[in-house]
Amino acid sequence: MKAIGVMKFGEPDVLEVVELPEPHPGPGDVRIRVHAATVNPTDLLLRSGFMAAMLAQQQPPYVPGMDAAGVIDELGPGADGRLKVGDKVVAIVLPMAPHKGAYAEQIVVPAASVVPMPAGADFAAASTLLMNALTVRLALDALALRPGQTLALTGAAGCVGGYAIQLGKGDGLRIIADAAKADRELARALGADIVVDRGDNIAKNILAVLPEGVGGVIDAAMLHELVVPAIADGGGLATVRGWKEAVPRGIVVHPVFVSAGATDTAKLDRLRRQAEEGVLSLRVAKVFPASKAADAHRLLEAGGVRGRLVLDFTTFAN
Repeated sequence: MKAIGVMKFGEPDVLEVVELPEPHPGPGDVRIRVHAATVNPTDLLLRSGFMAAMLAQQQPPYVPGMDAAGVIDELGPGADGRLKVGDKVVAIVLPMAPHKGAYAEQIVVPAASVVPMPAGADFAAASTLLMNALTVRLALDALALRPGQTLALTGAAGCVGGYAIQLGKGDGLRIIADAAKADRELARALGADIVVDRGDNIAKNILAVLPEGVGGVIDAAMLHELVVPAIADGGGLATVRGWKEAVPRGIVVHPVFVSAGATDTAKLDRLRRQAEEGVLSLRVAKVFPASKAADAHRLLEAGGVRGRLVLDFTTFAN
């Protein structure tokens, strides 16, 4: 089968079409014929070599991709009775696992990491759901704010930030979001109650509208210590790249790793239902043929993408 792989780490041009043996599911696994895979910032880290230590047990080609949508075409022994061949599904994929990442015509994943596609969504839109939404769900669960409390978030215009607004509102929270001038209307449309200027003065900007500070922050923009002063005593900070430093005033830092929830089927299915109900918006910025993965990586690295970039694996047309 064909996949998009990396023989050596580097710039986007190292991504290439590679041939891999056809995979087959083991006990508890399913195989999915991939129609679409989302391009996430984590994929850029894998391609560039940032995650090399995590891939030490694999041989190249390394295959990026953590989000996929497609059709189940084979079930392993003892696979989840929820699923059957022919089901349209979405899955969380862990590129560090033996079967590698989602940038492939066929992937093998634990059945527990697979849920039905949201009704009414096409494959491209459906592929954008799970990784970012699960990241936010894990962050909200770690912060454990009560309905009526205030959540602040950074990076509101991005996909993690956008889902943080929407899932936070779904949890009954008041939302303060940061945004550049061009993205203010987007943040409001997603449901933010208050929008403040983004940047290094984020804590000052939040405290200007809420002097007592917020109960928690989801830091999708990785501002880290810069946002800590905006958090009330005893509050929480959820971070997305493993940042965990000592902070004052009883504030607890919660590094969030999506792998921790990759087989939490109940959480994944809840996110699927919330997409169906309109709580979550599936935002596709652009779809590329899979063979143009390098172009998608370059565009994401350039910044300013609103919504997700998606690779189409139904054809490897140039």
